[in-house]
Amino acid sequence: MTKQRLVKQFCTTRDTDYRLSELEPIAFELATNFSDPSVLIDTTVKFQEIQGFGGAFTEAAAVTLDKMPAHLRQEILQAYFSPDTGNAYTLCRTHINSCDFSLGNYAYTEVDGDVDLKHFSIEHDRQALIPMIREAIDLSGGKLKLFASPWSPPAWMKTNGMMNNGGKLKPEYRQAWADYYVRYIQEYGQEGIPIWGLTVQNEPEATQTWDSCIYTGEEERDFVRDYLGPTLHDAGLGNVKVIVWDHNRDRLFERAKAVLDDPKAAHYVWGVGFHWYCGDHFDNVQLTHDAYPDKHLIFTEGCQEGGPHLGSWDTGERYAHSMINDLNRWTEAWVDWNLVLDETGGPNHVGNFCSAPIIADTQAGEILYQSSYYYIGHFSRFIRPGARRVVCAKTLDSLEATAFLNSDGTVAVVVLNRTEQAIDFVLKSEGLQAKTSIPARGIKTFIF
Repeated sequence: MTKQRLVKQFCTTRDTDYRLSELEPIAFELATNFSDPSVLIDTTVKFQEIQGFGGAFTEAAAVTLDKMPAHLRQEILQAYFSPDTGNAYTLCRTHINSCDFSLGNYAYTEVDGDVDLKHFSIEHDRQALIPMIREAIDLSGGKLKLFASPWSPPAWMKTNGMMNNGGKLKPEYRQAWADYYVRYIQEYGQEGIPIWGLTVQNEPEATQTWDSCIYTGEEERDFVRDYLGPTLHDAGLGNVKVIVWDHNRDRLFERAKAVLDDPKAAHYVWGVGFHWYCGDHFDNVQLTHDAYPDKHLIFTEGCQEGGPHLGSWDTGERYAHSMINDLNRWTEAWVDWNLVLDETGGPNHVGNFCSAPIIADTQAGEILYQSSYYYIGHFSRFIRPGARRVVCAKTLDSLEATAFLNSDGTVAVVVLNRTEQAIDFVLKSEGLQAKTSIPARGIKTFIF
């Protein structure tokens, strides 16, 4: 049997010791039985190109990391960013000013009326956040791309006079706020951290008890068209990717339409970002691609809410279900929320505790890898930037699957089984088939 006809298998299964475990390879042979359940791969039909997978650098993640012993801190960073032994993350997010996963509210200038940004400083981020990002860039071999999102402008720019509890950007500060993004990109660049992209506003439809700011679709359109887009362009930053919406799938199409139906606004927009805190609504991802095929789709945030959920297998399955279905509808990048949180699911300055794929028990000095870490790894380790999605046609509703052709010629197929029964099927490609099975409540990645 030639090497080209062998298929590597990696498996994670609920309530077992299988954690991205490599199994014995299976062999392709000539297809003879055409009635077996199957997953057919056709690499001649290609779809979107993958930008990458990753998570978010938050102040909470950075300070939690700093509480761990040096060797465990290094292990966590390698678990995410090492291309050889980790999840090989290549596209990540961070916050402009504070977010809920900060130790408190802060902005880079808190001086009322500082429209010239004379008091602008990212000194706060130099304490924990910037060192973490720099280390991750080094571990990734310099291949990490970063996009940044504001949760709120400084309090003095807002109608409610505070960073929390919603409010809006005052019209007279729209230019100063656009200048703020430019200054942020420039300052981070001087720290050796290039900013690949920006979202206009995190969750612009949510009035939260934490850092938040409300935009209608029309307000976001006008801000991008008349202020942010031209200001980035005039500063020589027209290559920075501008991403609109950055909120849930339920209104994804509606909000994309509000901006992208205006040609002048659309000119400045690279893509549309979305979250999952609303149910599936995967059809809206497909509709947005169909209506605006020249714009890019990126999942910008998702996490398991309501505490750390230690040991839960449901969180991992939630990730894989979402990732497969988003990717199959033209999504080009999939970015988790906090990279690491402490044993409480924090810190969070308003008690909005959540889970993360890695929980660092700062009291016991222990790393707790959650199921979501392994499920994400089934994608991020094997589907590399530049990979193209290819046809993945399955005959069973009980399987969820997606497939990608990497630039090195390898094919990665991810198959998820959320049922209570093991499922036998054949993997088909180019007139060949390989007999295999997937355990109950299991996920497998096949590489050939």
